[in-house]
Amino acid sequence: MIHAEIDPRRCCGYRLCADAAPEIFVINSAGKAESLVGDIPLALEGVARAAAQECPSGAISIRAAEPPK
Repeated sequence: MIHAEIDPRRCCGYRLCADAAPEIFVINSAGKAESLVGDIPLALEGVARAAAQECPSGAISIRAAEPPK
């Protein structure tokens, strides 16, 4: 599984991530993107990566999820 991290200082609220992957990203009341899920299921990995690439401000980074402790 993977995890999406959003840097709120870089997010400009363009909504491209939420439009590309509404099952993963949403724009909050502050106008910033946030993730709706913690760990992104394998079936949505491609969508998450595509949404991160769509971000013009580069606010979204995708990384491997940490294994459960």
